Amino acid sequence: MKVKQIFITTIIAISLLNTSCSGDKEEEVSIVKDTTSVQTNENTSSNYETFFQVPSPGEMLSFIKSVGKRDKNKLDILNSPQNITKYTDNKSKALNFGIYSTDLSYCSIFNMGAESIKYFKIVKQLGDQMGLSSTIQPQILARIEKNIDNTDSLSSITDDLYFTSFETLDESKQGGTLALVVAGGWIESMYIAVNMVDKFDASNPVIQRIKDQKYTLENLIEFLKKHETNNDDVKQVKADLEDLMKSFSLLKEEKINNVDTKNEGNKKIIGGGVNLLIDEKIYTEIKTKITNIRNQYTQNQ
Repeated sequence: MKVKQIFITTIIAISLLNTSCSGDKEEEVSIVKDTTSVQTNENTSSNYETFFQVPSPGEMLSFIKSVGKRDKNKLDILNSPQNITKYTDNKSKALNFGIYSTDLSYCSIFNMGAESIKYFKIVKQLGDQMGLSSTIQPQILARIEKNIDNTDSLSSITDDLYFTSFETLDESKQGGTLALVVAGGWIESMYIAVNMVDKFDASNPVIQRIKDQKYTLENLIEFLKKHETNNDDVKQVKADLEDLMKSFSLLKEEKINNVDTKNEGNKKIIGGGVNLLIDEKIYTEIKTKITNIRNQYTQNQ
């Protein structure tokens, strides 16, 4: 199974959601857990027998931009390129390849062309050390430079880079490394998301998206479990995310039965099943843990 196939359902869902949120008036969006069974691929020899949904970092960031958060003064929240000298072991390289790839997506989506070039060079440097030289080729930099003022093209280039890196790791049977890259990318996208929230408001679309990441986190932990055998690095990261899941598990579930896509005032209900309810105390706990995990990874502690 190719990596891009893994993301098809997630991409479709988020594309629909972005369309509903692209107007001038921000709309509260409540994503409801899909109660259908998880799809499995029993006839493939790939490592991805279980169909898991972990959106690319660009999808989370595109959503944030689509609901009106266009802050270009947040470069200080990205992982500093100077930190690359700290990453000398396989675990820190893989985690921060995912983190820097997310930062590259951030720069591309928020139209910071010069910073995109800087972060591409960092991603390439780490990628070369991880055996991804054939994927992250110098001509990609030329494409970025050519499209430095074209946000859509930059986003497409960085997404392609993200997916092809996954494919290379998958095809070379580096499942443990791939798991760490996915974890690093996800935690960085969550870190950026919580830093885009100035004040808690349960109806804030970004907070709504953050609390619904409980389901993505469940899938990510299951993915890590598949690669933790004889891999202490994956076990350690899984333990970190399982601790984060304890906070997500505090979210109460509101049952919604037989609900189709419809509007209720300014609230859009999608699908059927359960809706997660979040309050400021739980949100603050989730934000704190995300921040601590992310900073631990970027400082290689």
